[in-house]
Amino acid sequence: MSDTIRHEVGIPVPQQARTSEAESPRLISYVLPVYNEAEGIKHFHTELTDAVATRPEFDYEFIYVNDGSADGSMRILQDIAKNDSRVRVVDFARNFGHQIAITAGLDYAAGEAVIVMDTDLQDPPRVSLQMIDAWLAGAEVVQARRRTRRDTPFKRATAHTYYRLLRSCSDVDIPVDTGDFRLLNRRAAEELRTFRERSRFIRGMVASMGFNQQELLFDRDERVAGETKYPMRKMLRLAADGVTGFSTAPLKLITRMGFATLALALLGIIYSVTLRLFFPEVTVSGWTMLMVVMLFLGGLQMLSLGVIGSYIGRIYSEVQQRPLYIVRDVIRHDEA
Repeated sequence: MSDTIRHEVGIPVPQQARTSEAESPRLISYVLPVYNEAEGIKHFHTELTDAVATRPEFDYEFIYVNDGSADGSMRILQDIAKNDSRVRVVDFARNFGHQIAITAGLDYAAGEAVIVMDTDLQDPPRVSLQMIDAWLAGAEVVQARRRTRRDTPFKRATAHTYYRLLRSCSDVDIPVDTGDFRLLNRRAAEELRTFRERSRFIRGMVASMGFNQQELLFDRDERVAGETKYPMRKMLRLAADGVTGFSTAPLKLITRMGFATLALALLGIIYSVTLRLFFPEVTVSGWTMLMVVMLFLGGLQMLSLGVIGSYIGRIYSEVQQRPLYIVRDVIRHDEA
């Protein structure tokens, strides 16, 4: 029965039929972790809003996750929320780390597509619009791959080596030269929310999910203000989480080293017995050889215990079943 006939005979027109020509715009969520970015957060928000203003056919929400900042970032985020109704601020009770902040943002995101990016403007907001185009073309996950990056030669060299080493030993195909700057459609974001392990390496989790994943090349800019929030200690910890979370290669390496050490020990035994039986006159107490062997085996054992301990530590952290994060407050426009 047509809607015209329904109206004439007094039958209500279904809500879907009445609103099909005036559907609300599709919602895009931005997940934005913040840690001590007081110097540049306002500039970032201005750049982001200017970029999305060129695509008015979408609705947007900006989810800032304050990861225990101690430099006044929260006060600035409250001011931003007061002046922009699209902003929501998730305030952590303490610092839980960058990967956990991304996780919390994903938990709160409600968009049909979710874009994760840092707030230091090294990830240019204009590139996120190209991600949206790739999503509209059918991509379920869009990875932003760094074509160039303005970092120190040491950081560029170590990052280049690490990504390729991780890819070679990982059980999943983790894209090289990619960080956490990416877009996920609603289905991919929902699946990623089910990953609740404590030692998180999100770029590896996304790679392990599958889906239709596309790469988008971009030139990474310089940090606008402040200092990097990933010093060497945190970089090494993230690298270890990537290796231990998606590869058993270190455990396999221990086995290989064990066999190699056993082969060397057998050669040493054969050598010592041969000297004792056939050349007793040249046999002397080998103090130096004894010390070398003891130190070598001791170092190998300590290294093996360290690798095994890393995996046991991950198990211990998981069985505690503590919450991934604790939120002090969630601030919206009408509450700011």
